[in-house]
Amino acid sequence: MTPSARIQAAIDLLDAIIASARDGGPAADTLIARYFKERRYAGSRDRRAVRDHVYDAIRRAAERPDTGRAAMIGVASERPEVAALFDGSVHAPLPIEPGETCAHAGAVPGWLQPLLAAPVEQDALLGRAPVDLRVNRLKGDPARVAPMLSDAVAITGLPDGLRLPEGYPVEQQAVWKDGLVEVQDAGSQWISVACGAQPGMTVVDLCAGAGGKTLALAAAMQGKGRLIAADTIRSRLARLEPRAERAGACLIETLLLDQSHEVSGLESLRGKADVVLVDAPCSGTGTWRRNPEARWRLTQARLDRLVAEQARILDFAAPLLAPGGLLVYATCALTDREGRGQVDAFLSRHAGWTAEPVALPVGRAHGAGLLLTPGHDGSDGFFFARLRRGA
Repeated sequence: MTPSARIQAAIDLLDAIIASARDGGPAADTLIARYFKERRYAGSRDRRAVRDHVYDAIRRAAERPDTGRAAMIGVASERPEVAALFDGSVHAPLPIEPGETCAHAGAVPGWLQPLLAAPVEQDALLGRAPVDLRVNRLKGDPARVAPMLSDAVAITGLPDGLRLPEGYPVEQQAVWKDGLVEVQDAGSQWISVACGAQPGMTVVDLCAGAGGKTLALAAAMQGKGRLIAADTIRSRLARLEPRAERAGACLIETLLLDQSHEVSGLESLRGKADVVLVDAPCSGTGTWRRNPEARWRLTQARLDRLVAEQARILDFAAPLLAPGGLLVYATCALTDREGRGQVDAFLSRHAGWTAEPVALPVGRAHGAGLLLTPGHDGSDGFFFARLRRGA
C-alpha cells in the first residue's frame, strides 16, 4: 500500500467505527481485524500504519465525528506530512478543500467534563498505555520471572507488578504461555490488593467477567479457601476456565447468574463471605488510553443506566457479607456519580456499614475511597473503596 492509500484505508475504517459507535456495534479493534482479514494483500507494515492513523484520529476527536474523512482531516490539520497524502492519486483520498471542516479536538466530550472527578489529568487519558503484568505467585516469583523479560521494569509499590512497553507481544512469550504472568493493569492489581484476601477465606468476585481480578485473588489465597467468580454473561465466564488452568488456580468456582434474579442465585452465600469484590459495570472513562473510541459511545442516558445498575448490584452484594466482612467497590470510571457519589449513596441506604481508609501507596483520597488516574499513577483510571459491615 502507498502512504496515501493507507490514509484512505484509515478513513474507510473510521467510517465503519463511527457507524458502529452510533449504533452500538463492534469495537474498533474488532472492525480493524475484520478489515484486514478481508484484505490479505496488506502487509504487517501496512496494517500497523493504518491502525496508527485510525487511533491517532480517534484520540484527537473528543466528540464523535460525522465522517471518517473529517476525523482524518483533524489529524492532517496538525500534521502537514499527513495533509500532503490527501493528493487524489490512485487509492488516495481527494485533496482537502479550503474550508473543509475537521473533527473537534479534545480529550473529553463537553457534556462529560463537569462530571469528572477532580483532579483528573484529561490529556493523560488518551496517552498510550503500557503492558502491565502481574507475576503469578502460584507458579513463580518476580525475582525469577523478571529476568525472562528483558524489557520489563518493576512497578513501584507493587511487589508482583512488571511493566513492558506499549504493544509488547507478551502473549507470544513462554512466561505467559506457562502461566507465570497475567496481563493486568497496575490499577486493577491495586484493587486486588485492597481486597486483602487471605488463605482460608470465602471470597466472592461478583462481577468477575473474564476473571483477571479473580486470578489475582486466587494467588493471594494461595489456593486455600473458597473463591467464587460470578457473572451474568456466560461468554465472559467461559474465558476464565482456560486462564485459571494456565495459572494453576484450581480453587475457583464459577457461578452464572440470571440477570435481575441474582438474589436467588446468591442465596446460598448469604452472610458467609469474608470479602466481596464488586468491580461494577461502568462508563470505562478510566480506560480511554486503551479504548479511546469509547468516548464516542458514552451518552448521558447510558451513564444514568450504569449508575442505577451499580447501585442495584451493591444492594444485593451487601447481604452476602458475614458480620465484619469487607465489601470492595471498584469502577474503572472517573465520574463522581460512579465513584464517590455511589459510595455515599450506599452508606446512606445501609445502616451499620462504614468506609475504611484505603491505605495504599498510590492514588489520592477521594471522598470515602481512592482515585487513581493515568497522569498521577501511570495506571488506568480507577475509583475504589473499602466498606466494612458492622460486627
